This record gives sequence, C-alpha cells and structure tokens, in this order.
Amino acid sequence: MTKIQEFNELHSSQELLFIGNAWDLLSALTLEKVGFKAIGTTSWGIANSLGYADGELIDFERHLGIIQTITENVKIPVSADIEAGYGEDSKTILENILRAADVGVAGINIEDSLKKQKGLRKLNEHCHLISEIRMALDNHGYKDFYINARTDTYFQMENPFFETIKRTKAYVESGASGIFVPGLMDDDEIKEITLNVNAPINVLSLPGLTNCNKLKELGVKRFSFGNALSDKILSFLEKNATQLMELKDTSFLYED
Repeated sequence: MTKIQEFNELHSSQELLFIGNAWDLLSALTLEKVGFKAIGTTSWGIANSLGYADGELIDFERHLGIIQTITENVKIPVSADIEAGYGEDSKTILENILRAADVGVAGINIEDSLKKQKGLRKLNEHCHLISEIRMALDNHGYKDFYINARTDTYFQMENPFFETIKRTKAYVESGASGIFVPGLMDDDEIKEITLNVNAPINVLSLPGLTNCNKLKELGVKRFSFGNALSDKILSFLEKNATQLMELKDTSFLYED
C-alpha cells in the first residue's frame, strides 16, 4: 500500500484521524514514536522555528527541504501545509504542489485566504485552482493524492456558516478530498457541515474545542492541533531559560 492509499484509508476509517502536527524532524519522529498515525506539517511552527512569522515569508525551497527531511525519515504518511501555495499564479502553485508530491507527501493543505491582503480568493477562482491541482496530480501519477481544502471563512467573516457550506461543497465538486475549517467551533454548525458536505471534515483544536471523542460523535473525521504544540514547547523553553538566568543554577534541569 502506498502512503497516499494509507492516508486516504485513515480518513475513511470509522475512527477519527488525530493528526500530529510537526515543524521539524525531531518533532515528527517524536509524534510517530508515541503512536500518531500520520503527520501534518504546521507552516506556523516551521516559520517560527526559523525565526519568521507565518504567512509564506520563508522561501518555498527552504520550507520544502524541511518537509522532505520529515518524509524521508518517518514511516507514516505526511501531509504538507503549504498555506495558499507559495505562488502568485496557478503555474507556480502547481509546480510547488508537484514538488511536494515528489518528495513523498501523501497530501497537502491548500487554503483560500489571500496572502497580501485580508480576504478570501473568489469562489470560482479557487475552485478552478483546485481542479487544476487535481488534474496536475493525476497527470503526474499521483492519483488520489489527498487535497485538504482549507477555508478561512471562520477567521475572515462575521457570519461564516452559509458561505462555508457553499464554498466547501464547491471545493469537493472541484476535486478536493477533504475539507479543513479552522475556527469552526459550534457543535450544531459542526454537525450540519459534516452532514451537508460529502467529504471528511477536519477541524482545528482551539480552547473549548479539544476532545477527540466528542468531535467523532459530531461527525468530524480529522482533528489537528496546528501550532499549539510548538507554541507550548517554545513557551516551556522560554520559562526554563528565564529560570536559569534568575537562579544562576542548573539543578532543576535534572529533576523529574
């Protein structure tokens, strides 16, 4: 079974896919070691680890290098968060996605946010892009490659529910394998979207939205924690580094 087939099966299982979000090789290996069935890279975590803010500010070549290091060293499927595609035109975006597929990822997250200004891509433009992505992947031997179409309606709109339904249905019809709706938190809205959209729904862990079993009952198929773990580890590092400077003593580093 290929990694692409394995990744698709994880989304069609009766179990919710709790995906481990990694930002470098060590984090990916650790997540694999403790039992996560798949890795999803976090663009925020990768950017942070290199001293940048999120938002496609690092060079794609550098980003891809980290992704490749992960895919070459873990045995489980890897999905790459490539934000809006790291390109101003569809040709560049398609090339970047094919390069990600070539280094061994089983899927991608591709979002509909604009990068240089607030707002979302026009619906017809983003649907056309998803169709082009699917066609390019199929034509290059990556049949059933997992396209997780992310919509940022809940981050960008005051009343996002109906626009979310409209966009996500259109994205699936255009070739998306699954749908990612970060910011979706209301139980009733989660249930409605899982019932009305004919694809696995992925939600993002946020304060108040944390329990896998509850999300499974609502129909969610995939649960991500994004940059929350990398942020937690950075906070822990800063706290302990501060303590070292204040105490001028390293003994606490050896305590359980």
